[in-house]
Amino acid sequence: MRKDGDGREAKGNQQLLARRLSEEVGISEHDARDLIGLVGTDWNSLLREARFLKERH
Repeated sequence: MRKDGDGREAKGNQQLLARRLSEEVGISEHDARDLIGLVGTDWNSLLREARFLKERH
């Protein structure tokens, strides 16, 4: 993933990923962004952790 000098492109991609994760699993976008910060951007890992998080709530 390429970044602009100020990181805007990376943030935009993470926002899209957080929105997709939120819609697919049913967690908040805030929680999805937190997971991306902890886990990274690997989709399978994010799905697994998001499903685990949703079960806990």
